[in-house]
Amino acid sequence: MATTFSADADAARRRYSGGAMAFHWAIAILVIVNWRIAEAAEHADGALKGEIFDYHKAVGILILMLALGRLAWRFGHPVPPMPAHYAGWERGLAKGLHAIFYVLLMGLPLGGWYANSLTGRDIDFFGLFSIPPLPVDVNKELGGQIFDLHAFGGRGAAGAGRPAHPRSSISQ
Repeated sequence: MATTFSADADAARRRYSGGAMAFHWAIAILVIVNWRIAEAAEHADGALKGEIFDYHKAVGILILMLALGRLAWRFGHPVPPMPAHYAGWERGLAKGLHAIFYVLLMGLPLGGWYANSLTGRDIDFFGLFSIPPLPVDVNKELGGQIFDLHAFGGRGAAGAGRPAHPRSSISQ
């Protein structure tokens, strides 16, 4: 009986916790949904475009909250070790890609919130409450430039994430 328990405990240490997997899949699904929302907004006009982007902003804030929650979870729940047979470059690549994903998962929503704040607007969080602008002076020109960088980063993340993700996941 002790051997089975020990083997089960050892197998559990080689997997991410249920909480980590729940954060992972919730964030992954929301990232895909939010990318599609942004694509739909780009093809809309007038008030409809603004309404669709309102959902994009709310989902972005939700992604930010979940990414911060995931990071806090990670500090309290150690990640499983990588398989010993992976080469050093594979380990480095996996760790680097994981770090880049965290930067994007937090940086893109923060950049969008900052750009939105520069235009002086609140973010409506699904009609539940409003998230006020960050305490910055209104500068619509700079806000527009940062929105452009945000869109560029989002497109780059969407394009780069597809081939990169399986490798970083497999290596972990």
